[in-house]
Amino acid sequence: MDFFEEPRDETALDNTAPLADRMRPKSFDEFVGQPKVIGVGTPLRKAIEEDRVPSIIFWGPPGTGKTTLAQLIAGSTRGQFVPFSAVTSSIKEIKALISKSRDYYNMSGRRTYVFVDEIHRFNKAQQDAFLPYVERGDIVLIGATTENPSFEVNSALLSRMRVYVLTRLAPEDIQTVLARALTDEEYGLGADGLKVSPEALQHMAEAADGDARRGLSLLEAVAAYVDDGAEITLEAVQDVHQKGMLAYDKSGEEHYNLISALHKTIRDGDPDAAIYWLARMLESGEEPLYIIRRLIRFASEDIGLADPFALTLSISARDAFHFLGSPEGDLAIAQLVIYLACAPKSNAAYIAFGNARKDASTFGSLPVPLWLRNAPTDLMKELDYGKGYEYAHDHDGAMVDQEHFPDQLKNRQYYHPKEAGREAKISEYLKRYREYRAGKTRTKS
Repeated sequence: MDFFEEPRDETALDNTAPLADRMRPKSFDEFVGQPKVIGVGTPLRKAIEEDRVPSIIFWGPPGTGKTTLAQLIAGSTRGQFVPFSAVTSSIKEIKALISKSRDYYNMSGRRTYVFVDEIHRFNKAQQDAFLPYVERGDIVLIGATTENPSFEVNSALLSRMRVYVLTRLAPEDIQTVLARALTDEEYGLGADGLKVSPEALQHMAEAADGDARRGLSLLEAVAAYVDDGAEITLEAVQDVHQKGMLAYDKSGEEHYNLISALHKTIRDGDPDAAIYWLARMLESGEEPLYIIRRLIRFASEDIGLADPFALTLSISARDAFHFLGSPEGDLAIAQLVIYLACAPKSNAAYIAFGNARKDASTFGSLPVPLWLRNAPTDLMKELDYGKGYEYAHDHDGAMVDQEHFPDQLKNRQYYHPKEAGREAKISEYLKRYREYRAGKTRTKS
């Protein structure tokens, strides 16, 4: 593999290349979007102009300009730009690249810029192989990823790189890209003489869902559908587009962003926002049973005893979906989301259980008090198992003054119910019970 072969001339793309490739910006003036990252006067733009680009990672959704920015950096710097595959390249090839990079620097005084698309696909060994060379500055590593680098890139390597977050393009940005493609006679569709209605342009921009590549691909498909010189109408776009897929990765960043949004809007009691985030997940292809599992957890964790029926309804929604499947069973999930959002909230049981588990782990195997033990054998009775146990039903209100903790945890209180929903009734009982126990303790003393 010759890493230092002459790079392909991107301007030599012919009409057989996809429109999205042909319309890649050739300069920063043509680049659309990401003004906070690459706009005039930003730190990265200045670093590029002064040929002092550090090792960086571009992180963002598809079609937001990650690869394009890397190519623009390549054209703006005086160094050697080398694309590198995170999927097919080996450690041996990495070492060969570094060796040639040193020779190149010694001969020319210029640095080697190594571009790695989908850098999240680098395994740990590949990342470790690059680390010392990035640290010493032998190469400038430029990575592009759709995944959160906090999870996908080794912390040691990540700490030596700057992360720039690219956001989804706004519909007006996509419209700018599409309009340019329609008029560009050299790389775009300008020679076809196509016109486009404002409604059709807006629809294509919205259907792109923030992804310039998707928008250009849709435009190319529509252009092939209509006659040369025709006007692209909204109806023509709808015929070609049918139904777009929302941006989503069931194992990636957006997956966790959406489930977090659903969980938090339900917790905050906003059924309208909650039903929107549910629709987003289902329309994007999320597994409904995954959503239901999270809602069952929510019913226990965030509603708890304030409304015990929430857990029952959650299980019912699971059974209904199992029985009906999609799309009919989706309504059961929607009903559950609305109910959970409107239900009274309490995490008192969740906190109580967490604190009890902490004590169980901290104090280890504390012995069960003798009066709480069963005594099925004579030997156990002789050892005072069960001796002195007070049977609650023999006392008024079924309340007994009896210690239920090991001595080291005496008088612990984990559960503090909230005055919400049905838990308010539990709160009333617990107040009476604790006052009863406290009164008995004062009488004894």
